[in-house]
Amino acid sequence: MEKQIYIKKSNDEMELFSFEKLKNSLQSAGASKGVIETIIHGIQPVIYDGMSSNEIYKKAFALLKKHNKVCASRYSLKRAIFDLGPTGYPFERLVGALLKEKGYKTKVSVILNGECVTHEIDVLAEKDGDLYAVECKFHSDAKATSNVKVPLYINSRFLDIQKQWNTNSENNTHIKQGWLVTNTRFTEDAVNYAKCVGLTLLSWNYPKNNGLKANIDTLALYPVTTLTTLNKREKHQLIENDVVLVKELILAKGKMKNIGLSDLRIQRVLDEVRQLCII
Repeated sequence: MEKQIYIKKSNDEMELFSFEKLKNSLQSAGASKGVIETIIHGIQPVIYDGMSSNEIYKKAFALLKKHNKVCASRYSLKRAIFDLGPTGYPFERLVGALLKEKGYKTKVSVILNGECVTHEIDVLAEKDGDLYAVECKFHSDAKATSNVKVPLYINSRFLDIQKQWNTNSENNTHIKQGWLVTNTRFTEDAVNYAKCVGLTLLSWNYPKNNGLKANIDTLALYPVTTLTTLNKREKHQLIENDVVLVKELILAKGKMKNIGLSDLRIQRVLDEVRQLCII
């Protein structure tokens, strides 16, 4: 019988370690059966009781990177989104791009008048004459969750904007719904409240099979922080130059040169971009 090992999750809770769960996450990143078995074989002897899930991730990532850099990029997605910080603006850009891919016209950081006060909307999305006010809650800490207070606050802001906008005869669009997007997770109360008032929620894995991760993978909207051919400093220099998405690097050779990348490095980065996004 296989020895039971408990590991420490990012929220400090202890959880029974599952090789099946690790296999699934590697498979989801596109790793082949042979590579997965090699990684499991490499990790099995070094896992111990009380080991952090982050340590296991680092070991699995290092092994995967040796075999397949593109799969390693996909595998690192959750951490890569945390690395978009410290500000929430790059995350807002990512959410705006995701909605654009789904057929919405989008604007990031828009000021709108409410009936009572003025509000800054992270992403304003429009489709078929309906407007959606999207609030993005970015966390750089994996332990952070959005409890019921967050959708309560967001919904009150949305109602203030909706009342002002929809009663203005000069507007030819209709504010239909508020959205709340986070890169971590919502508490059960937050989900229940949002369902009750009609607020759309999107988190790392909510709704099931249609969360942030699933959408990014499906649309290949990977942030530049996923790339294995760039170091941390270079990634943040690109973000400072308003290059947030991997796809944007195809037309950003000049910006890569400006941060000191040689022609050979640029070619390597673009090769990874094309493989990751299948361009």
